[in-house]
This record gives sequence, structure tokens and C-alpha cells, in this order.
Amino acid sequence: MGDIKPFRADKPRVYIIDVTNRDGVQSPGVDISDFERTMINKYLNDMGIYQSEFAFPVDSAEENYIISNLELAELGYLSPIKLSGWVRAAYEDVEKAGRYKDLKYLNLSISTSDVMIRGKFQGRKDEKDIISDMVRAVRRAKELGFEIIGVNAEDASRTRHWRDQSYLEEFALAAKDAGADRIRYCDTVGSDISFSIYDRVKQLAEKVMLPMEIHCHNDTGFAVANSIGGAMGALDAGVDVYINTTINGLGERAGNADLVSVLLSLKHSSGLQGEDILDPNIDLRMAWKICNYVSHATDIPIPPNQPGVGANAFSHESGIHADGMLKDHHTYELYSPEELGIPPKEERETGRRIGAGSYSGRSALKYVLEKYGIEAKDMSETLDLMKRATKHNKRSLTPDELRLIVQYPEQIRRML
Repeated sequence: MGDIKPFRADKPRVYIIDVTNRDGVQSPGVDISDFERTMINKYLNDMGIYQSEFAFPVDSAEENYIISNLELAELGYLSPIKLSGWVRAAYEDVEKAGRYKDLKYLNLSISTSDVMIRGKFQGRKDEKDIISDMVRAVRRAKELGFEIIGVNAEDASRTRHWRDQSYLEEFALAAKDAGADRIRYCDTVGSDISFSIYDRVKQLAEKVMLPMEIHCHNDTGFAVANSIGGAMGALDAGVDVYINTTINGLGERAGNADLVSVLLSLKHSSGLQGEDILDPNIDLRMAWKICNYVSHATDIPIPPNQPGVGANAFSHESGIHADGMLKDHHTYELYSPEELGIPPKEERETGRRIGAGSYSGRSALKYVLEKYGIEAKDMSETLDLMKRATKHNKRSLTPDELRLIVQYPEQIRRML
């Protein structure tokens, strides 16, 4: 990723919190292994993403994955990205998250809309109970030493009428008083439009004066537009903003705001070009690699018309378009394939091939490692871990995955 550029404090900025490993993994039919989630964290780190919401600390099945990733962060493999957990805004959930002494970033989530409070709690809780539970959870998180605590207003977009934010503001101010560092505005069912989310986030940010997180779902196709609209509302209120994204727009139902689309919008949309509002550490040249890795891991093809990385994103066929492109590519391209790290052509191995899989031996593994310039200190251990990881992923490993196994065998063995 290169040298880390200094954060500018002279104006509010937009940072990215990617939630692929928390929200994206909940996509229907998607099963991403813990090893693959670790590689996703690595690629997000190399892309300069500020934070990965990487796990559910209350889920005992994730314990080995969480411990291993926190260790990889301490060892510098997952650095400087921040790894954050997600829990309910419940005292008992915070207690469980506190078991992980190296977990320093935590988001606490609770529903704030009438429809969700009624539907989920069936009369057992009201608005005052919601605030009380949230405050108790935030205070406990502070006591346990979490460094950054975000509070999520689930279904914020349907909390009271959008012109009356009295309860949402009361909720956010109570979170701030309890010690919260950020407020997450969640458009949980994608009901906002860019105008309404701009107004609501701006009003909320001006009232609370805390950094805002914007978390949008794509049920009406507005997730990216709403993320940008909400971000602009926060910036215009004078606070930093953290947009939540997923790689390839993964997520429940119609998905979340797509990472690459959000970044392209912030860099190239009319009115934002040259405004220098995006985290300067972002390296879009990782886009092609990370999107294709997640497509490979999920077995979900990238749609040909996907912004930036789809097969047709830089294809030109009509006479007028082709003529313009041959004269000057700027005529019909807002950005270049080079900016997204797209190679001029993909090289695919053909003919005689020797690979390394779950039934391979030392000779095949040695051949593959030498092919990619990977030096294993302990060939027997590497062979064992390679076989385990191949079965874990249900596919052969990429060169980067082999490098991870060779470099950090202890952490990988734990999660396999």
C-alpha cells in the first residue's frame, strides 16, 4: 500500500468502514470461510480502507477466527486497518465482546423505529427502554476499555416521520452522553432517497456533533446514492463521516452499498471531483483484485455492467462511441481501467498443469511454491495447512493464500 498519508484535520473527510465480513456474509446462499474472510481483511488493508467490521464477538463459532485476526493485526499483517466487532446494544453482548482484550473497536446496534420496536419486542419494550438498554451497554463498553464505540440506530430512516427527528436526536444525544464516539444512521430497508437522507443526517449531525456512519441497503437501488447523500449531509454539518460498504454490494436481500461504486462516486461524480474529501489512503488500484477474489470466494459472478469492474465497464461497440474512444478515451470514460488495477489482459494457464490441492503431495506443493516464488520454512507443516485450507475453502488456494499460510502458520492453523 505504500507510505500512509497523514490524516488532514483542517476539514471533515469521508472514511470507509467495510462490512463485508459482518453484513456481507449474511447474503442468502453465501458461505465465506474464515480463511477467506481473513484474506478479505488483508486486501481491504492493502486498499487503504479505514476499518473492517470483521466479526460477531458473541458468536462462539467465530472465536478462533477473531483471535487469529487480532493476532495478525498485532503482527502487522493486518495493519493499519482497524478491526471492529458488531454486537447488539445489550449489556450481556458487550460482556462477551470484552473477552477479547485486543478488540478495541465495537459497534452496538439497536432498533429505533416504531415498526421495529413493536415488531421485535411485542410490547415488552418502548422507546425509553431502548435508550436505557443502549446507554447501559455503551457505559459497560467504556468500562471494558473499548477505544472507539459506535452506536447504531437500526432503521433510523423509519424512526418517526423524517421531518420529526425528536426521538432519533434524543437517542443519539443519550449515546454521546454515555460515551459513544460515533452514531450510525442505518437505512435498514432502503426506504430513504438521497434528499431525505441528506436532510436527516445533516440535522442529526448538527444536533449531536459526533462523527456519523452511513449504512445503506439497496432495496430500491439507492444504496450508493443514499450513502453519498448522507455523507454530504454529515460533511456539511462539519463532522467526519464513515460510509459502510460491502465488496460487490453483498448483503441481505438486495445487498448493501457497493464499495467500488461508492469510491468512484466520491472521486468522480460532478461536484465532488477535485474536492479532496475522501480518505487519502485509499488505493483504488486494489479494486479489480478484491472484487474478483470475493466473486471467486462466493461463487457469485460479477455482473457485466458492474461499475468499474464489470466485464462491460470499459467495452465500447456502437459506432459513435467507438469512434470517440479511438480519438480520445475521455470522450466516453469517466475513469480509466488502470485506476482500478485492471490488467490489460488476463493470463490463464493452459496445457499441462500441476496444482496443489487437498490430495497433493510434497512434489506438487514444492513445484507450486517455487512457481510463485514462495519459500516455505517447514514443508511438512505447509503441506498439512494447504490441505486443510483447501478443504476449508472447498477450492484450490490462490498464491496470496499460500503466502499467508507460509508466513503465519500458527494463526492459520487455529482458524482451520
